[in-house]
Amino acid sequence: MAEVTANGLAQHTLHGAQAHDPAAIGTAPAEVYQEHPIKLYLVVWAWLFILSACSYLVDYVGLQGYLRWSLILIFMMLKAGLIVAVFMHMAWERLALTYAIILPPILVLVFVAMMVFESDYTLLTRTVFFGAEP
Repeated sequence: MAEVTANGLAQHTLHGAQAHDPAAIGTAPAEVYQEHPIKLYLVVWAWLFILSACSYLVDYVGLQGYLRWSLILIFMMLKAGLIVAVFMHMAWERLALTYAIILPPILVLVFVAMMVFESDYTLLTRTVFFGAEP
């Protein structure tokens, strides 16, 4: 349906709303953008500082072995997740784009874990069939 305005131009309506109204058709014009509050960035920055301090404390306290490396990796992944989610704006992206970026590294980690478990079996079979190394 078309309605003629005061200046003589026809405007099409969409279920009672005007077609040039972005809210009526579900799209936003290029001039409209969302600003995130500065508090969000300051809170994320504070968390990054706290996680970095915790990572350095692991070395300062002198933890060793798997506990040390596990804590360092956990803090590293948390910091990377915060950076990707907030500063790279992934928290506000579509789910498909998020999966396209996040899913491949997760699958790589799964395949690396499978190779770690497989390496013990490979070492065992080489030891059995080729003898122990000197």
